[in-house]
Amino acid sequence: MKPVLRVQLSLMMFLEYFIKGAWFVTLGTYLIKSLNASGMEVANIFATQSLGAVFAPFFVGFVADRYFNAERVLSALHLIGAALLYGMSQAPDATHFYPYVFVYFMAYMSSLSLSNGIAFRHIEDAKKYFPGVRVWGTIGWICSGLVISYLFRWDAPESIQAGALHNTFIMGAVCSLLLAFFSLALPKTPPQVKLRDEKFDFGKAIGLDALKLLKQRSFLIFFVTAIVICIPISFYYQNANPFLVNAGIPNPTAKMALGQFSEAICLLLIPFFFRRLGYKKMILLGIAAWALRYLFFAYGDGQERSFLLLFGILLHGICYDFMFVVGQIYTDRIAGEKYKASAQGLITIAMYGVGMLIGFWVAGAVSDYLKTAYAAQFWEYLWFIPAGISGFCLVLFALFFKEEKTVPDMKTS
Repeated sequence: MKPVLRVQLSLMMFLEYFIKGAWFVTLGTYLIKSLNASGMEVANIFATQSLGAVFAPFFVGFVADRYFNAERVLSALHLIGAALLYGMSQAPDATHFYPYVFVYFMAYMSSLSLSNGIAFRHIEDAKKYFPGVRVWGTIGWICSGLVISYLFRWDAPESIQAGALHNTFIMGAVCSLLLAFFSLALPKTPPQVKLRDEKFDFGKAIGLDALKLLKQRSFLIFFVTAIVICIPISFYYQNANPFLVNAGIPNPTAKMALGQFSEAICLLLIPFFFRRLGYKKMILLGIAAWALRYLFFAYGDGQERSFLLLFGILLHGICYDFMFVVGQIYTDRIAGEKYKASAQGLITIAMYGVGMLIGFWVAGAVSDYLKTAYAAQFWEYLWFIPAGISGFCLVLFALFFKEEKTVPDMKTS
C-alpha cells in the first residue's frame, strides 16, 4: 500500500469520525440542559440515526454506486452536513432541532458507507491494511472528546450552564467543510460499470434476500439477540454523557473517549481471542460486559465509587467489539458467498435500524416515567433496566446458540 494512499484514507477516516464525535457524545446533555427536551424528544432525535442507517443503503446503492464518483458524492454530503450542523447549533428548541438532525443523519450515514467503500476500492489487501486505516477513525473520535474537555472545556458544569455545548455543532460543521474539500483530493472512485445497467433492488440492498438464513436456528438466535441487545446499547448512547455530568465527573466527554481507546485495543486482540474462545464465548463475553457495565453505572457515583463509572466506560471495547465486530465476522462466515453481502446488510439494518430505533424509544419512555415516579433514584433505576435486558440476552444466547461452521445449501422454493 502506497504511503500517500495510506495517508489520504487515514485522514478521511479521522475526519469522518471526528465530525460525529464532536457533537454526538454530548448531544443528550445538550438537549436536556440547553433545549429542555423531554425523554421522548431526546429519544426521537437519537432515533434519527437509525432512520439514516435504513436510508443509507438505498442512497449509496442507487446513486453513488451507479452514477457519480464516490469521492464527489462524499464531498457533497459533507457540504450539506456542515450547513445542517450549523442549523442545529442555532435551533431554539427540540422541535426546531429535529428536522436538521433528521436530514443530517440521512447524509452522514450515507457518508459512512461511502468512506468505507472508497477505502475498500483502493486497498488491495483489505484484511491486511484496512484495520490500520480504520483505526484512525477511532483516533479521530477520541481526539474530539479531548478537544471538548481539555482544550475548550465546553463540558465543564459552568460552561454547560452557559450553553457552550452549542459550539460542538459549529466545530463539527467546520470539520465537515474540511472533509468536503479534502474529499475532492481523494483517489478517483468512479461508479462500477457493471451496476449502471443493472436494476436496483432495494430489498437486496438492505439484505432481505438473506432472510433465508433465518431458517438456521443459531443464526435466528443471533439475529434476535442482535436486535434486543441494541435496546440497552441505546440507553448508553442516549444517557451516558448526561449521567456523567450529573454525577459530577470532571471532563466527562474526554472520559467517555476512554471507551474508544478500549475499543481500538480490543479490535487488535480479536484474532488472539478467536483462537482460544471461538464465536459463542466471545459474543457471550460481549453481552455480559453490557450487563456488567450498567450495574457499574447503577452502583457507581461521582465520589468514592467513581472508579465503577470509569470501569463501565472502559468495558466499551469488549461490549462493542465482541458483540458487533465478532457478530459481523460470524455473519460473514455463516452466510457463505451467496448471501455474504446481503447478510451484512440485514444485520446492519437489524442492529442500527430496528434494534436501536426501538431502543431509543424505550429509553425515552423509561426516562420520562422514572423522572416522574422515582425522581430520587432516577439514575440507579434507569441503569437497572438495560442491565436486565442484557442479562436476558445473555441467557437466551447461552442456552440456544450453537456455532455452525458452514451454511447449508438453501434452495429457493
